[in-house]
Formats: sequence, C-alpha cells, structure tokens
Amino acid sequence: MATKGPPGGKANPGPRDLRPSVFHSIKFFVLCHSLLQLAQLMISGYLKSSISTVEKRFGLSSQTSGLLAAFNEVGNTALIVFVSYFGSRVHRPRLIGCGAVLVALAGLLMSLPHFISEPYRYDHASPEDLSQDFRASLCLPTTAAPAASNDSCGSHTRAQHRAVVGLMFAAQTLLGVGSVPIQPFGISFIDDFAHNSNSPLYLGILFAVTMMGPGVAYGLGGLMLRLYVDIDRMPEGGISLTSKDPRWVGAWWLGFLISAGTVALAAIPYFFFPREMPKEKYELCFLRRGSAVSASPAGKGEDTPSEKNPALGSAEKRDGLAQIAPDLSVIQFIKVFPRVLLRTLRHPIFLLVVLAQVCLSSMAAGTATFLPKFLERQFSVTASFANLLIGCLTIPLAIVGIVVGGVLVKRLRLGSRRCSALCLLGSLSCLLLSLPLFFIGCSSPRIAGIGPQPGSGLPGPGLFPGCMEPCSCSSDGFNPVCDPSTHVEYVTPCHAGCTGRVVREAPDSSLVFYTNCSCVAGGGPVPAGSCDSACSHLVLPFVVLVSLAAALASVTHTPSFMLILRGVKKEDKALAVGIQFMILRVLAWMPSPVVHGSAIDTTCVHWAQSCGQRAVCRYYDHDLLRKRFLGIQFFFKTGSLACFALVLAILRQQDKEAGTKTPPPSLGQEQQQLVSGPEKKPKESKV
Repeated sequence: MATKGPPGGKANPGPRDLRPSVFHSIKFFVLCHSLLQLAQLMISGYLKSSISTVEKRFGLSSQTSGLLAAFNEVGNTALIVFVSYFGSRVHRPRLIGCGAVLVALAGLLMSLPHFISEPYRYDHASPEDLSQDFRASLCLPTTAAPAASNDSCGSHTRAQHRAVVGLMFAAQTLLGVGSVPIQPFGISFIDDFAHNSNSPLYLGILFAVTMMGPGVAYGLGGLMLRLYVDIDRMPEGGISLTSKDPRWVGAWWLGFLISAGTVALAAIPYFFFPREMPKEKYELCFLRRGSAVSASPAGKGEDTPSEKNPALGSAEKRDGLAQIAPDLSVIQFIKVFPRVLLRTLRHPIFLLVVLAQVCLSSMAAGTATFLPKFLERQFSVTASFANLLIGCLTIPLAIVGIVVGGVLVKRLRLGSRRCSALCLLGSLSCLLLSLPLFFIGCSSPRIAGIGPQPGSGLPGPGLFPGCMEPCSCSSDGFNPVCDPSTHVEYVTPCHAGCTGRVVREAPDSSLVFYTNCSCVAGGGPVPAGSCDSACSHLVLPFVVLVSLAAALASVTHTPSFMLILRGVKKEDKALAVGIQFMILRVLAWMPSPVVHGSAIDTTCVHWAQSCGQRAVCRYYDHDLLRKRFLGIQFFFKTGSLACFALVLAILRQQDKEAGTKTPPPSLGQEQQQLVSGPEKKPKESKV
C-alpha cells in the first residue's frame, strides 16, 4: 500500500524499500522506549526496596545507605546539562542503547558484592565447626567462651569491606551516567517524528508505563527478600532462620540480576533504529474526530503565540537556546548557559514553583528510600511484606494522583491562577491527612541491658544486672530471644543466662528454644527471635493514610509543571524544564535520602560493632523514630504549601494590576497569560 510522497521529498523508493520495516515505525519506538524506561526505573528503584537488607548485610548506617541510594544522581546531574547541546548532533537511538547497556552493567556491578564476599554469618562470634548460633550465643564461663570477633578484623577483612562498599558506590554512579540520554533523547525523538496530533498520546502512554517502574521494583523486592541471601551457597545443615527473624537477610542481589537482564534485553532494538525516520503522516483514527475541536481556541484552555501567529512561533523556535545549541561550540554553550539560568531564576513564579517542587521531591525521595525500613522497625513486619504494601498501595495511588491532576487541568481548562489554587489545595489536603500518622505506631520494645535513651551504645546493666554475671557474653553478638511471660527481649541467649539449646521439628521449619536461663522466671524455655509486636495490625491503616497523602501530593505534579511552562518566555521553555530537573536533583533527590538517613540514625539505641567501629543499628527508639521521620516529612509539606500560597498571592496581585491598566505590548505572551488567565476566552471561542 504505497502512498504518494510529498512534493519536494525524496525520490520514489524502489520495490525493496517499500517493504515496511518495524524499525521505521514510531509506534514501535514508543513501545520499546516505554519498556526501557520501565526497566530503568525498576533497577534504580530496586535498591530503595532492599535498603534495610543491604544495611544488615554489609553493616551500613542509614546515613551511608541514604548516600548510596542518592549517589546515582551525581553522575546524572554532572552530564544532564549537556543533553541539550548534543541533542541533535548524535545518533539518538544508538546513544539511548549505549546508555541502557551502562545501566545494565551498573545492575550487574550492584550484585557483584554478593559473589566476592564470604557467605553471610548471622552470628559473627561463632566458630567455624559449630552451628552459627549454638555455643557462641550461650552462657559460658570465661575460659570456655569463644574469642571476640575482632580477631577476624584483619587488614584483609577491612580492605574487602571498603572494596565492596566502593563497588556499590561506583555502580550507582554508572547507573546515573547511563540514565542521562534515555529519557531526554527518547522524548525528543518521539516528538520529532510522530504526527503532531499523535505526539501527546504517545508521550502519555510513555509516562503511564514508566510510572509503573517503581511499583514493579517494590513488588520484585517483596518477592526476592523472601529468599535467603545465600540461596546459591546454602550450608550443609541448612539454616534455622525464618523471614521474621531480625537477623534474616534476603536475596537482595537476585533482583539486580533480573533487572539488569531486563534492561539489557530492552536495549537491543535501539541499535537497529535509524538516526532519522520518516515523519508520521497520518493521525490515529480515534483522534481525528476530536482534532477539529482541539485545534480551535474552544478546544484549548489558552492559545499560545505560535498558534495565533505561525511566523512568531517559528522565530521563537529559532531564538531558543535548545534550538541554537547545535550552532554553538562547547565553550560558547557554557558561556550562554549561566545567563539564561540567571534570567530564568529571576522570575518569581518559576522560582517559587521550583522551590515547592523541591520540597515535594525531598519528601518523595525520603519516603521512597526509607519507608520500607520505617515500616519494618515501627510495626515489626518483614521486609518483603513492607515492600509489597508500598508496591501495591502507595505507588499506584501516587500514579492515580498524577493522572487526576492532568485530567483536572485538561477538562477544566485551568489557567495559571487556578493551577496554583489546585496545587495549594492538594498540598493542604496532604498536610492535613498526614497529621494522624504521628499517633499511629508502636512503643519501643523492652530490651534487657539497653537503656531507652539514644546513644547508649553497648548493652549496659539494664533490667537484670546480676543474672548474667557468670557469663562471658560477646559484645557484638546478636541472636535475640524473647521471654513471653514478661515480653522482655534479650540481645543473645547469653544475656538471658541460657546454657542449653533445644530444637523442635515443625512441619514447615525447625523451632529453636533455649533452656536453663538464669534471667528468666522458671529458667525457660524461651523461643529464639524477637518478641512479637502487639500493634503490627496498625501497619495497614498507616500505609493507607500515607498512600492517600501521596496521591493528594501527586495531584500538584501536572498543574505545577504548567505553571513553569507558562511562567517563562517561549524561547526559554526548553531550558527552563532542564534547569528545573537539575535543581530538583541537586536540592532534593541528592540530599534528601542522606538527611532522612541521618535523622533515623539519631534514634538508634544500640549499635552493632564491627572491627571496633559502629556498624548497623540493632534497636531504635520507636517513638523518637516516628516523630523525627514524620517530622521531616511534615516540614517539607509545609514548605511546599507556603510556596504555592505565595504563587497564588503573586498571581492575584497581577490580576489586580491587570484590572487597572492594560498590559503593554512589549510584554511576552506568556506574561500576558499569567496576568489575564483563561477567563477572557469563552466569548472568543463561541465562534
């Protein structure tokens, strides 16, 4: 079915060229790019779903793990500015494929520490020839007690730990570098070669599929963390741990291998796409009927200058930095960029909206990174269950919020002032809905030998000072047991004064009990594992409230983006969006996980010791953890509310000034839209 080419086009193709090639179809490119961006967000979001597991496996503090989670933004931010410079000078599909290969390689590097590290030992004080949690955790005389684990802290062990942590940071940096060309080049490629009427639909499909990536990542984390970390090298006698044991470490590395393989497969088609493809000629059938309406002023909320005056639109396109970038050298581009940056930042609407987005993005970054760990610690649930809750409730509701915000802007034809009012309403509702979260939580557990105040360090005299005196307990052992009669937890059976161990076989697994415990009334037996929480059932209403608050905050996404597009000059729009994302990375996505991790660390009441240094936190003050984690979130929500309130006040003031005098002709069309809004359009559009 050949069609007649346009006048002035290429010569009529030969019979072989008439064969339809799937790699010359923009629809196939949209499909491939949707799958690639979904896989890319899968691999970048998977670390956040397994952050507490990585902490336990390698002895990291929350501050260090937060820095690790944010480190992919370092490589991304350093290179993203030059995308607009190299945009039209390179083979975009091939560069997207190369970036995807780097992302897949980063996923493989993230899983490499599992293979170069020794098998996980959940009681580091145990000798090699005994069960991991047998004699080393029992109450033994000083002469029979095993040596402290610091004996194994040689230079090789320290160097291996530094190499493993450094490898993960390098992998995160490579992940950020590989992600640079994927989204910007993909969006520009679709916009260049899709039909003008089809481009918004294709981009909408792209974003809809992409937003599923974090949800899939949390779901994958929930499945992988049910498996034991050393599933590929299980000990002969098996393990006596269950996923509810606080020493349990899931197969965190397996998710990175699956995600890296998915990205690698999604990258293959990009090496077969041409540098340029024929412009899509036909509008999609179900869009044709509405095209006449949407093309008229009545079908749009506001007209743009290029719609009213095509010559003006083409001139403005030539003036934009993104369009003139191909004519500039690298040195000239670097010289021009600061001027446009300062000119854009001087606009009050742009600056305030970006600051509001910084606050909301900081809240989102902290929540995405540490909410699974918060649920684990606060409500004593497993890591896999926490990830499944977030992947099935929080992420989908946030996506719904983004879609609802876009629908409201489109259907109600909201102008700048009404967009700011919608943002203000969404932020206020989110803030009010998060207030009950401060009162939903569990109190701190009773731990023998550990004081209630943060910073107490190693176990001290505590609740039962004399019952464990004959024992020589390891200072860094961790094998908790629970006295069910008093609901008191002991760090190890040694701290409970237990001298015996009994294993009872159950249908699904073996149950471990410790006997002859001098600190327990009646001598036991006491079961292995932490005490069950009396308020674990509160985790579901907590997550529901968090998800609803996230949905309301996500409603502001599209209207705030429209405020930015309407608040700057036409020629600066492309770069303004790039500046917006750069500021969000530098001020929100990079520092926020570190800030949240540092706040979580201040609530720790007992740190594990590794080679004489502070490692992972064993116990937190639950009340303090809830107040500080949610307090930071509340601070960012208040900041976004204040910024949107100022935006609305400025736009109202501009409306008052517009009522007293006519805007001078020298003002840009976008500034006139900010002043006048869409209220004057109905009379014109009735034609």
